[in-house]
This record gives sequence, structure tokens and C-alpha cells, in this order.
Amino acid sequence: MKPITADQLLAQMKAITQAAQGGAVSPAEKTEGVDFSNMLKGAMDTVNANQMKSAEMKKAFELGDPNVDLSQVMISMQKASISFQAMVQVRNKLVNAYQDVMNMPV
Repeated sequence: MKPITADQLLAQMKAITQAAQGGAVSPAEKTEGVDFSNMLKGAMDTVNANQMKSAEMKKAFELGDPNVDLSQVMISMQKASISFQAMVQVRNKLVNAYQDVMNMPV
């Protein structure tokens, strides 16, 4: 999976906005398609990896591994926590968007 750059995301947003307003998208503004489900799965895998790494570091520290520092453990735990909270917010936004679409009159 290719990482998405901010420029690609901005170009896609401009193309979607232009298409929604009825304008034609010029060939220069077309971007390479990105599969949303793959992007979401990649983000979830990253969150899972952060949590697993945090748990491993925590366990190693608790067992007295001299190669694991408390500050490393705390930073890893915070990274895992922040990435999980971000994923929860994305999920909440997706659920709200789904509900909005389902409540639209036909």
C-alpha cells in the first residue's frame, strides 16, 4: 500500500468539490485512486501494531529487562493511546456519516 501524501489528499478533495459543484475535473487534477477500505485497514493495523509494541515493552520493563527504559515504555504507551483515540474518532465520524446518509430522503 502506498502512503498518501498531503498533496494527493488535497488534490482529491478539490476534485470531489469541483465534481459536486458540477464542474468538470481536468486531467491534470485527476489523482491516482486510493481504496478507502485498504487505507482504513492500514490505519487499523498501525494502531494494533502500536498497542502490541506498547504491551511488549511494558511486559519487558515489568520483567526487569535492562534494555527497556521507563521513558521508552511511557512514550510507547502514549503513542498507542493517542492512535487508538484517533481511530475511535474516525469510527465515530464514519458512523455519523452513515447515519446522515441513511436519514436522507429519497
